[in-house]
Amino acid sequence: MSGKHSRRMVREELRRIIELCRAVENKGLNPFTVNVDDLIAVIRLYFPRLEDPEDLSLDAEALNQIASIIKMQSEWVKRRATSLYRDPFLIEEKLRRLSTRDLTEIFLKTWHPIVELEQVTIGSLRMAMDYWESLTPLNERWKEEELLKVMTERTTREELVKQGFLRDEAFLSEIEKMWRELKEDAGSEGKIDYWDFIGADSYEETIERAYLTSFLVTYGYASLEIQPLEEKIFIKPNEKPFLKTSSQPVSFPISVDYERWREWRKRQGE
Repeated sequence: MSGKHSRRMVREELRRIIELCRAVENKGLNPFTVNVDDLIAVIRLYFPRLEDPEDLSLDAEALNQIASIIKMQSEWVKRRATSLYRDPFLIEEKLRRLSTRDLTEIFLKTWHPIVELEQVTIGSLRMAMDYWESLTPLNERWKEEELLKVMTERTTREELVKQGFLRDEAFLSEIEKMWRELKEDAGSEGKIDYWDFIGADSYEETIERAYLTSFLVTYGYASLEIQPLEEKIFIKPNEKPFLKTSSQPVSFPISVDYERWREWRKRQGE
């Protein structure tokens, strides 16, 4: 391989590293998808060949971007550790490495039986029977904790109108009205917190605004900015509505449940 071709290959490789790191940082992706060791190994391999100032500048920029990824990884781990997050795969791997004796000792330390009898007698059996017969039936004790299990399904605009969540007006005019409101609320920063935009005094109105906001994004009037490390979602208005031509649209579900709305209302009142 000629020196010219070799320099070209080195530059392309360094640019690839820079673009990869920037894409992960800008899009807020999981920083651990980047294998830092492999990238450093590539830079270590090419560094002795670098002489041109432009190449050295690319090398320094690549190291700077890798440092940013390492910082993101550190913040990611710190945040998970602060929230007492435990990766289930790591827990499973740790359990697999424990011996039977270690697992038994851990079980005995954490096992707290309600009743312990060294010997079962007629008297103890009678006491147990009297105890269970004196208990209130389960169907009466758990009346306040009855839950209704329902299947989640898609809804339509007609159903929301029928249930009173959405007014029966010209749909497109409502979308454009929300778009103008979003532009005004976004202000100089050009974005606003998702919940601060859809939140309203009542839960029903919040549902309506969330539904209309989903069409703002779908029809290209606005876009979402997701920051997974900070667990925040922002919505940004577009200057002009445009439809994405991608053949594989990305769906990002956002839960707008009643408890989340109550937490938002409580923060607003503080």
